[in-house]
Amino acid sequence: MRNAPLVLGLVTVSVTVLLAAILLGSTPLGLSAVINSLTGSGSPGDAVVLWEIRLPRALAAYVVGAVLGLSGAALQGLLRNPLAEPGILGVSATASLFATFTLYFGFSALSSLVLPLAAIAGALTATMFLALVAARINSVVTLILIGVGLSSFSGALMTLLMNLAPNPFSLSDMVNWMMGTVANRSFEDIAFAMPFLFVGAAMILLSGRDLSAFTLGEEAASGIGADLAKIRLKIVLGTGLCAGGAVAIAGTVGFVGIVAPHLVRPHVDHEPSATLVPSALLGGVILVLADIFIRLTPTTTELKLGVVAALVGAPVFVWIASQRMMGGNSYD
Repeated sequence: MRNAPLVLGLVTVSVTVLLAAILLGSTPLGLSAVINSLTGSGSPGDAVVLWEIRLPRALAAYVVGAVLGLSGAALQGLLRNPLAEPGILGVSATASLFATFTLYFGFSALSSLVLPLAAIAGALTATMFLALVAARINSVVTLILIGVGLSSFSGALMTLLMNLAPNPFSLSDMVNWMMGTVANRSFEDIAFAMPFLFVGAAMILLSGRDLSAFTLGEEAASGIGADLAKIRLKIVLGTGLCAGGAVAIAGTVGFVGIVAPHLVRPHVDHEPSATLVPSALLGGVILVLADIFIRLTPTTTELKLGVVAALVGAPVFVWIASQRMMGGNSYD
Protein backbone atom coordinates (compact mmCIF):
# COMPACT_ATOMS: atom_id res chain seq x y z
CA MET A 1 0.00 0.00 0.00
CA ARG A 2 1.69 3.17 -1.22
CA ASN A 3 0.18 5.37 1.49
CA ALA A 4 1.28 2.99 4.27
CA PRO A 5 3.73 5.51 5.82
CA LEU A 6 0.96 8.11 6.00
CA VAL A 7 -1.48 5.66 7.56
CA LEU A 8 1.13 4.44 10.04
CA GLY A 9 1.97 8.00 10.99
CA LEU A 10 -1.69 8.88 11.54
CA VAL A 11 -2.24 5.73 13.61
CA THR A 12 0.66 6.79 15.82
CA VAL A 13 -0.76 10.30 16.15
CA SER A 14 -4.19 8.81 16.93
CA VAL A 15 -2.83 6.75 19.80
CA THR A 16 -0.92 9.77 21.09
CA VAL A 17 -3.92 12.13 21.12
CA LEU A 18 -6.17 9.48 22.70
CA LEU A 19 -3.60 9.03 25.45
CA ALA A 20 -3.40 12.82 25.85
CA ALA A 21 -7.20 12.96 26.13
CA ILE A 22 -7.03 10.47 29.00
CA LEU A 23 -4.19 12.22 30.80
CA LEU A 24 -5.36 15.82 30.43
CA GLY A 25 -8.32 17.48 32.08
CA SER A 26 -9.43 19.59 35.01
CA THR A 27 -7.87 16.89 37.22
CA PRO A 28 -4.78 15.59 35.39
CA LEU A 29 -4.04 11.88 35.65
CA GLY A 30 -0.46 10.68 35.71
CA LEU A 31 0.67 7.98 33.31
CA SER A 32 1.22 5.58 36.20
CA ALA A 33 -2.31 6.22 37.48
CA VAL A 34 -3.71 5.47 34.01
CA ILE A 35 -1.71 2.24 33.71
CA ASN A 36 -2.81 1.14 37.19
CA SER A 37 -6.45 1.90 36.37
CA LEU A 38 -6.22 -0.03 33.10
CA THR A 39 -4.80 -3.04 34.93
CA GLY A 40 -7.31 -2.79 37.77
CA SER A 41 -4.80 -1.88 40.48
CA GLY A 42 -5.46 1.88 40.61
CA SER A 43 -7.49 3.87 43.07
CA PRO A 44 -11.30 3.79 42.72
CA GLY A 45 -11.40 7.52 41.99
CA ASP A 46 -8.88 7.26 39.16
CA ALA A 47 -10.74 4.25 37.74
CA VAL A 48 -14.01 6.19 37.66
CA VAL A 49 -12.38 9.15 35.91
CA LEU A 50 -10.74 6.84 33.35
CA TRP A 51 -13.50 4.32 32.61
CA GLU A 52 -16.62 6.42 33.16
CA ILE A 53 -15.58 9.84 31.90
CA ARG A 54 -12.41 10.31 29.87
CA LEU A 55 -11.98 7.10 27.90
CA PRO A 56 -15.60 6.93 26.64
CA ARG A 57 -15.53 10.62 25.79
CA ALA A 58 -12.23 10.36 23.91
CA LEU A 59 -13.37 7.28 21.99
CA ALA A 60 -16.71 8.92 21.15
CA ALA A 61 -14.93 11.96 19.72
CA TYR A 62 -12.51 9.79 17.75
CA VAL A 63 -15.19 7.49 16.33
CA VAL A 64 -17.41 10.41 15.28
CA GLY A 65 -14.49 12.26 13.70
CA ALA A 66 -13.35 9.11 11.90
CA VAL A 67 -16.69 8.32 10.27
CA LEU A 68 -17.23 11.97 9.31
CA GLY A 69 -13.77 12.14 7.74
CA LEU A 70 -14.37 8.86 5.90
CA SER A 71 -17.80 9.98 4.69
CA GLY A 72 -16.48 13.33 3.54
CA ALA A 73 -13.68 11.71 1.55
CA ALA A 74 -16.14 9.31 -0.09
CA LEU A 75 -18.60 12.04 -1.03
CA GLN A 76 -15.88 14.29 -2.37
CA GLY A 77 -14.67 11.46 -4.58
CA LEU A 78 -18.20 10.57 -5.67
CA LEU A 79 -19.30 14.14 -6.41
CA ARG A 80 -15.86 15.32 -7.55
CA ASN A 81 -16.31 18.32 -5.29
CA PRO A 82 -13.88 19.23 -2.46
CA LEU A 83 -16.68 21.01 -0.59
CA ALA A 84 -18.81 17.89 -0.19
CA GLU A 85 -19.37 16.39 3.26
CA PRO A 86 -22.08 14.30 4.99
CA GLY A 87 -24.32 17.30 5.62
CA ILE A 88 -24.50 18.16 1.93
CA LEU A 89 -27.02 15.40 1.21
CA GLY A 90 -29.26 16.37 4.13
CA VAL A 91 -28.73 13.14 6.06
CA SER A 92 -27.20 14.81 9.12
CA ALA A 93 -29.92 17.46 9.17
CA THR A 94 -32.68 14.86 8.94
CA ALA A 95 -31.09 12.78 11.71
CA SER A 96 -30.92 15.89 13.90
CA LEU A 97 -34.54 16.72 13.07
CA PHE A 98 -35.77 13.33 14.26
CA ALA A 99 -33.71 13.65 17.45
CA THR A 100 -35.04 17.16 18.05
CA PHE A 101 -38.56 15.83 17.55
CA THR A 102 -38.14 13.43 20.49
CA LEU A 103 -36.83 16.26 22.66
CA TYR A 104 -39.72 18.53 21.73
CA PHE A 105 -42.41 16.01 22.62
CA GLY A 106 -40.54 14.58 25.62
CA PHE A 107 -40.15 11.09 24.18
CA SER A 108 -36.44 11.14 25.05
CA ALA A 109 -37.39 10.95 28.75
CA LEU A 110 -38.89 7.49 28.24
CA SER A 111 -35.52 5.82 27.66
CA SER A 112 -31.91 6.77 27.00
CA LEU A 113 -32.15 4.86 23.71
CA VAL A 114 -35.02 6.89 22.28
CA LEU A 115 -32.91 9.84 21.15
CA PRO A 116 -30.11 7.89 19.39
CA LEU A 117 -32.73 5.59 17.86
CA ALA A 118 -34.56 8.61 16.51
CA ALA A 119 -31.34 10.04 15.06
CA ILE A 120 -30.52 6.80 13.28
CA ALA A 121 -34.12 6.46 12.07
CA GLY A 122 -33.91 9.97 10.62
CA ALA A 123 -30.64 9.19 8.87
CA LEU A 124 -32.03 5.94 7.46
CA THR A 125 -35.19 7.71 6.25
CA ALA A 126 -33.15 10.33 4.41
CA THR A 127 -30.73 7.70 3.14
CA MET A 128 -33.50 5.48 1.76
CA PHE A 129 -35.00 8.47 -0.02
CA LEU A 130 -31.65 9.49 -1.47
CA ALA A 131 -30.86 5.90 -2.43
CA LEU A 132 -34.08 5.72 -4.44
CA VAL A 133 -33.19 9.00 -6.11
CA ALA A 134 -29.61 7.92 -6.79
CA ALA A 135 -30.81 4.73 -8.44
CA ARG A 136 -33.04 6.67 -10.85
CA ILE A 137 -30.91 9.64 -11.86
CA ASN A 138 -27.59 9.90 -13.66
CA SER A 139 -26.49 13.33 -12.46
CA VAL A 140 -24.63 14.04 -9.23
CA VAL A 141 -25.61 17.70 -9.58
CA THR A 142 -29.25 16.73 -9.27
CA LEU A 143 -28.41 14.59 -6.25
CA ILE A 144 -26.63 17.53 -4.59
CA LEU A 145 -29.56 19.86 -5.26
CA ILE A 146 -31.99 17.36 -3.74
CA GLY A 147 -29.71 16.98 -0.72
CA VAL A 148 -29.49 20.75 -0.25
CA GLY A 149 -33.27 20.99 -0.43
CA LEU A 150 -33.68 18.16 2.09
CA SER A 151 -31.17 19.80 4.44
CA SER A 152 -32.88 23.20 4.18
CA PHE A 153 -36.30 21.70 4.82
CA SER A 154 -35.08 19.75 7.86
CA GLY A 155 -33.34 22.86 9.18
CA ALA A 156 -36.52 24.88 8.80
CA LEU A 157 -38.52 22.28 10.72
CA MET A 158 -35.92 22.21 13.51
CA THR A 159 -36.12 26.00 13.77
CA LEU A 160 -39.91 25.75 13.92
CA LEU A 161 -39.71 23.21 16.76
CA MET A 162 -37.38 25.50 18.70
CA ASN A 163 -39.67 28.44 18.05
CA LEU A 164 -42.61 26.46 19.46
CA ALA A 165 -40.67 24.89 22.35
CA PRO A 166 -43.13 24.36 25.25
CA ASN A 167 -40.61 25.41 27.93
CA PRO A 168 -37.05 26.72 28.33
CA PHE A 169 -35.78 23.27 29.33
CA SER A 170 -36.89 21.65 26.07
CA LEU A 171 -35.43 24.56 24.11
CA SER A 172 -32.11 24.20 25.95
CA ASP A 173 -31.98 20.46 25.23
CA MET A 174 -32.67 21.01 21.53
CA VAL A 175 -30.06 23.77 21.22
CA ASN A 176 -27.45 21.67 23.04
CA TRP A 177 -28.14 18.71 20.77
CA MET A 178 -27.82 20.84 17.64
CA MET A 179 -24.49 22.24 18.87
CA GLY A 180 -22.94 18.79 19.21
CA THR A 181 -21.06 17.34 22.18
CA VAL A 182 -19.47 14.12 23.45
CA ALA A 183 -19.70 15.10 27.10
CA ASN A 184 -21.25 12.45 29.35
CA ARG A 185 -21.10 9.79 26.65
CA SER A 186 -20.69 6.18 27.72
CA PHE A 187 -19.44 2.96 26.18
CA GLU A 188 -23.10 1.96 25.78
CA ASP A 189 -23.76 5.03 23.59
CA ILE A 190 -20.85 4.10 21.34
CA ALA A 191 -21.76 0.40 21.25
CA PHE A 192 -25.34 1.20 20.27
CA ALA A 193 -24.23 3.17 17.19
CA MET A 194 -21.35 0.87 16.20
CA PRO A 195 -23.35 -1.64 14.08
CA PHE A 196 -24.62 1.22 11.90
CA LEU A 197 -21.18 2.81 11.72
CA PHE A 198 -19.50 -0.50 10.91
CA VAL A 199 -21.88 -1.36 8.07
CA GLY A 200 -21.71 2.17 6.65
CA ALA A 201 -17.91 2.30 6.81
CA ALA A 202 -17.63 -1.16 5.24
CA MET A 203 -19.85 -0.11 2.31
CA ILE A 204 -17.69 2.95 1.72
CA LEU A 205 -14.37 1.12 1.98
CA LEU A 206 -15.52 -1.69 -0.30
CA SER A 207 -16.50 0.92 -2.89
CA GLY A 208 -13.16 2.71 -2.63
CA ARG A 209 -11.66 1.50 -5.89
CA ASP A 210 -14.84 2.33 -7.76
CA LEU A 211 -14.44 6.00 -6.79
CA SER A 212 -11.47 6.25 -9.13
CA ALA A 213 -13.84 5.82 -12.07
CA PHE A 214 -15.60 9.06 -11.19
CA THR A 215 -12.37 11.04 -11.67
CA LEU A 216 -12.82 10.40 -15.39
CA GLY A 217 -16.24 12.04 -15.39
CA GLU A 218 -19.60 10.31 -15.46
CA GLU A 219 -19.75 9.78 -19.22
CA ALA A 220 -16.22 8.39 -19.44
CA ALA A 221 -16.76 6.19 -16.38
CA SER A 222 -19.95 4.81 -17.88
CA GLY A 223 -18.12 4.22 -21.14
CA ILE A 224 -15.57 1.90 -19.48
CA GLY A 225 -18.34 -0.20 -17.96
CA ALA A 226 -18.65 1.26 -14.46
CA ASP A 227 -22.09 0.79 -12.92
CA LEU A 228 -22.51 4.38 -11.79
CA ALA A 229 -25.93 3.89 -10.21
CA LYS A 230 -24.71 0.97 -8.09
CA ILE A 231 -21.57 2.79 -6.97
CA ARG A 232 -23.56 5.91 -6.14
CA LEU A 233 -26.10 3.86 -4.21
CA LYS A 234 -23.44 2.16 -2.05
CA ILE A 235 -21.67 5.43 -1.25
CA VAL A 236 -24.91 7.23 -0.41
CA LEU A 237 -26.11 4.38 1.82
CA GLY A 238 -22.74 4.09 3.52
CA THR A 239 -22.43 7.80 4.24
CA GLY A 240 -26.03 7.89 5.44
CA LEU A 241 -25.43 5.14 7.99
CA CYS A 242 -22.21 6.79 9.14
CA ALA A 243 -23.84 10.19 9.47
CA GLY A 244 -26.77 8.75 11.41
CA GLY A 245 -24.49 6.91 13.81
CA ALA A 246 -22.36 10.03 14.30
CA VAL A 247 -25.41 12.18 15.08
CA ALA A 248 -26.68 9.49 17.46
CA ILE A 249 -23.45 9.75 19.46
CA ALA A 250 -22.56 13.44 19.33
CA GLY A 251 -25.36 15.44 17.77
CA THR A 252 -24.56 17.82 14.92
CA VAL A 253 -20.85 18.25 14.18
CA GLY A 254 -19.85 19.80 10.88
CA PHE A 255 -16.84 20.62 8.72
CA VAL A 256 -14.68 17.64 9.80
CA GLY A 257 -15.75 15.85 6.62
CA ILE A 258 -14.43 18.76 4.55
CA VAL A 259 -11.22 19.57 6.39
CA ALA A 260 -9.76 16.09 6.92
CA PRO A 261 -9.90 14.91 3.25
CA HIS A 262 -8.60 18.28 2.08
CA LEU A 263 -5.52 17.98 4.29
CA VAL A 264 -4.92 14.37 3.25
CA ARG A 265 -5.50 14.62 -0.50
CA PRO A 266 -2.18 16.25 -1.54
CA HIS A 267 -0.27 13.45 0.22
CA VAL A 268 -2.00 10.66 -1.77
CA ASP A 269 -1.71 12.25 -5.23
CA HIS A 270 -5.40 13.23 -5.11
CA GLU A 271 -6.43 9.57 -5.51
CA PRO A 272 -9.99 9.18 -4.08
CA SER A 273 -9.60 5.58 -2.91
CA ALA A 274 -6.29 6.32 -1.17
CA THR A 275 -7.88 9.26 0.66
CA LEU A 276 -10.47 7.23 2.58
CA VAL A 277 -8.50 5.61 5.43
CA PRO A 278 -6.15 8.55 6.11
CA SER A 279 -9.13 10.92 6.16
CA ALA A 280 -10.86 8.73 8.73
CA LEU A 281 -7.78 8.66 10.95
CA LEU A 282 -7.20 12.40 10.65
CA GLY A 283 -10.88 13.16 11.27
CA GLY A 284 -10.68 11.25 14.53
CA VAL A 285 -7.52 13.12 15.55
CA ILE A 286 -9.10 16.50 14.76
CA LEU A 287 -12.17 15.90 16.93
CA VAL A 288 -10.19 14.49 19.85
CA LEU A 289 -7.90 17.54 19.76
CA ALA A 290 -10.95 19.81 19.63
CA ASP A 291 -12.45 18.04 22.64
CA ILE A 292 -9.17 18.32 24.58
CA PHE A 293 -9.20 22.05 23.85
CA ILE A 294 -12.77 22.26 25.16
CA ARG A 295 -11.91 20.47 28.40
CA LEU A 296 -8.85 22.61 29.05
CA THR A 297 -10.52 25.94 28.26
CA PRO A 298 -11.40 27.69 31.55
CA THR A 299 -14.98 28.75 30.81
CA THR A 300 -17.95 28.78 33.18
CA THR A 301 -20.02 26.86 30.60
CA GLU A 302 -18.31 24.14 28.59
CA LEU A 303 -17.99 24.90 24.90
CA LYS A 304 -19.78 22.59 22.48
CA LEU A 305 -17.83 20.35 20.14
CA GLY A 306 -19.87 21.35 17.10
CA VAL A 307 -19.21 25.03 17.82
CA VAL A 308 -15.44 24.57 18.11
CA ALA A 309 -15.39 22.39 14.97
CA ALA A 310 -17.28 25.12 13.09
CA LEU A 311 -14.98 27.88 14.36
CA VAL A 312 -12.00 25.98 12.93
CA GLY A 313 -13.69 24.41 9.93
CA ALA A 314 -15.61 27.39 8.56
CA PRO A 315 -12.50 29.46 7.71
CA VAL A 316 -10.95 26.39 6.08
CA PHE A 317 -14.20 25.89 4.14
CA VAL A 318 -14.03 29.50 2.88
CA TRP A 319 -10.40 29.04 1.91
CA ILE A 320 -11.14 25.83 -0.01
CA ALA A 321 -14.06 27.54 -1.77
CA SER A 322 -11.86 30.48 -2.74
CA GLN A 323 -9.20 28.11 -4.07
CA ARG A 324 -11.88 26.35 -6.11
CA MET A 325 -13.01 29.65 -7.63
CA MET A 326 -9.39 30.43 -8.53
CA GLY A 327 -9.06 27.12 -10.35
CA GLY A 328 -7.57 25.07 -7.54
CA ASN A 329 -10.14 22.24 -7.60
CA SER A 330 -8.34 18.99 -8.28
CA TYR A 331 -11.56 17.30 -9.33
CA ASP A 332 -12.22 19.54 -12.31
